[in-house]
Amino acid sequence: MQSLLKAAREAGSGLPPVERWHPEYCGEMDLVIKRDGSWWHEGVRITRDRLIRLFATILRKDDDGVHYLVTPVEKIGIEVEVAPFLAVRVDAVGEGRDQSLIFRTNMDELTEAGPDHPISVTVDPDSGEPTPLVHVRGRLQALMTRPVFYELAELAVEHEGVTGVWSGGLFFSLGQADG
Repeated sequence: MQSLLKAAREAGSGLPPVERWHPEYCGEMDLVIKRDGSWWHEGVRITRDRLIRLFATILRKDDDGVHYLVTPVEKIGIEVEVAPFLAVRVDAVGEGRDQSLIFRTNMDELTEAGPDHPISVTVDPDSGEPTPLVHVRGRLQALMTRPVFYELAELAVEHEGVTGVWSGGLFFSLGQADG
């Protein structure tokens, strides 16, 4: 498990430096990343995994809240319904306040939840449905799949009257239940 922790801490080092690129805005592309993690271009699902993974390496979300595909010479806006990635696995290393939670995304990126990679859970006021997210890189997040969120719920403890999990020395609330 320690090798998993080390890999998570080194994650992202081989990705293009999209945060340092400042190309001209070139308009919008009819590309949508749906809530379920599927990628759609002009209404047709992209099924080539290599193409999706390539696009994922040049994806960025800017201060304006818009997601872009970015190269050194182009910046193209795309639509993301919730988050561009899915957190498809979580592993706990350690226990209690010393615990680290390592998330694996559907793009095989590893993220250790903590100060630089917070967990957030918003709850829809109408449906009560939680939207659990973990920060991956830049301003990009991963939506936790239902099984991953259930695993977090199993790891949850109460701290100062709040139910949540510890990771990277921080306590993250898993959302407020109606009481």
